[in-house]
Formats: sequence, C-alpha cells, structure tokens
Amino acid sequence: QDNSFEQFIINYCNEKLQQIFIELTLKEEQEEYIREGIEWTHIEYFNNAIICDLIENNQTGILAMLDEECLRPGTVTDETFLEKLNQVCATHQHFESRMSKCSRFLNDTSLPHSCFRIQHYAGKVMYQVEGFVDKNNDLLYRDLSQAMWKANHSLIKALFPEGNPAKINLKRPPTAGSQFKASVATLMKNLQTKNPNYIRCIKPNDKKAAHIFNEALVCHQIRYLGLLENVRVRRAGYAFRQPYEPCLERYKMLCKQTWPHWRGPARAGVEVLFNELGIPEEEFSFGRSKIFIRNPRTLFKLEDLRKQRLEDLATLIAKIYRGWKCRTRFLLMKKCQVVIASWYRRYS
Repeated sequence: QDNSFEQFIINYCNEKLQQIFIELTLKEEQEEYIREGIEWTHIEYFNNAIICDLIENNQTGILAMLDEECLRPGTVTDETFLEKLNQVCATHQHFESRMSKCSRFLNDTSLPHSCFRIQHYAGKVMYQVEGFVDKNNDLLYRDLSQAMWKANHSLIKALFPEGNPAKINLKRPPTAGSQFKASVATLMKNLQTKNPNYIRCIKPNDKKAAHIFNEALVCHQIRYLGLLENVRVRRAGYAFRQPYEPCLERYKMLCKQTWPHWRGPARAGVEVLFNELGIPEEEFSFGRSKIFIRNPRTLFKLEDLRKQRLEDLATLIAKIYRGWKCRTRFLLMKKCQVVIASWYRRYS
C-alpha cells in the first residue's frame, strides 16, 4: 500500500521492459508488413514511451529532478523534491499531485499532500515521497572506504576497492537512481541484440489458491499487459513468415516441379509450390523478400505433408537400396555359378 523509492525504480524497470515488448512485437510487427509491401490497416496501441520519458528524461525526468535535489546546496528535503516535481511535471498527463499546478487535480482529495501519482501502463500507482532523497543519496563516504581498504583482513579490503589511494576519484559517487538507470540501459541494450520470447503470467486470484478464477482480476491484467493489442495485431496479421529461399528449401519435395532442384528465382518456386498444393490465396501473401502465412493450420498442413513426403522418400530410398543390394548379391552368385560350372565341365 505504501510505495517508496524502491517500488518506484522497480516500476521504472517494468516500464522499460514493456517498452521493448511493444517495440519488438506491436510496432516492429506492423512496420514489417509495410516494408514487405503487404496490404495492412494500422492498429492503434498505447506506446508507453511517454511514461519512460517522464521518469528518465535527462532534463525534466523524475530521476533527473531527484539527482538535482540531492546535489544542490542548501536545505534539501523530500518536500522540496515534491515541489520541484509539481513545477516541472505539472502539465504532464501521466503525473498527478495534490499540489500540482494542473487544475485537473487540485480537488483530488484522495491524494495526500506528501504523495504523487504516476499513471503507469498497468495502472495508477501512488508514491510516498518520504525517504526518496535519502534513499537516492545512498552514498558510501570516501573516508569510510579508505579506512576499510586499510584493514588487514583481505576480504574486507577486497570489498572496498574504491578506498585504494591510487584509485581515489574526487567526483561525487553516482546516486542510487543513476546507477539503476545505467543498469536498466545496459539491460535494454542487451535485450535488443537478442530474439526474446515472451511469457505473460496471469494471476487467477489474489489468494494464491487453486480452483478460484477471478474474472475481473484476469481481465484487468490482460488489459494492462497489452495483450489485447497484441492479439488484435496477430489476428489481423500473419502467424508465420519466412524468406523465400529457406521456405522453398524446406517444402520443395512437395511439388514435382520444384523437386529435386528449382532453377529459377526462389519466389517463383514458392508460387509454383503453393499453387500445386492448392492452398487458398487468402491464406498467404507474397512480400518483397518473405512469404507470409496467415493461419497456423496452413503451416501445420505443410508440415504434415512434408513429414509424410519424407516418410515416402525414406521408403523409396530403402526400397532402392534393398533392390540394389539383392541384385548385387544375385549377380555375384551368378558369376560364381558360371565359374564353378566352367571348372566342373573342364575336369569332368
């Protein structure tokens, strides 16, 4: 019920993960159809980049305001930090505060004076500003590090490498928020180089009990996890896409014209293949470099046909091998019989 600095940075990380989920699924999915020249009607979805910018913007973001309060001279309190937020973020549509200059929230009595509220992608969250400055300013004093580094115990000395006189840095150590922001940026950079698979977990109830299904709770999670937009994009789009070359290589044995070798362009070979199999035209579309298949059942049909064809080819190979082996044995026996007969007639 009481959210402080720790929950704030956790929710910030969740926002960044949701952002990369949007980038790699909803946005990139629709942009690929446009790049490939597929007829497509754009589906609207909520992009939480505006919330991420509210938190991490280098000039007007909440973390930047918090760092500025921690570093500036004079009396610094959680209240002065909230006042700065009320000034800088007053007109932001995802920021709410009791003392905000935005007239929409001046009469909001459900929001205490020492709190602010952010409308995250998964719903509104209220944060208590008490402790924000101290927790963000969680610094390890330089003289303490130097004292620990001078300890005789090797483990303690290893835990405080910044106390080494040769590595003394007169710059102020980064705040907890800055360190977390840099860590999240590294995580996002790493994820963008991968091909992630997403698993969305839905809680059926708040009691952690079996056989209880809270429909309102499940609908709430589905709505705020962005699953509705994802399903709309998937249903309107294509379930499977693959470049022409590997597609032709995988399924060419299903058509006599493409098996065993297709001499023309890969796209032409795929067109011949799909026409030969009699797949309805509404089930696939040809892009500039890829074949798009709308329903999974069409792909399952291709896989079943391929599996059956591989079994037939394996049977054919086995039959030819057994025939060759038997004929080779027969010819050898025939040759031996002729040699034996000739030698028998010679000495008889």
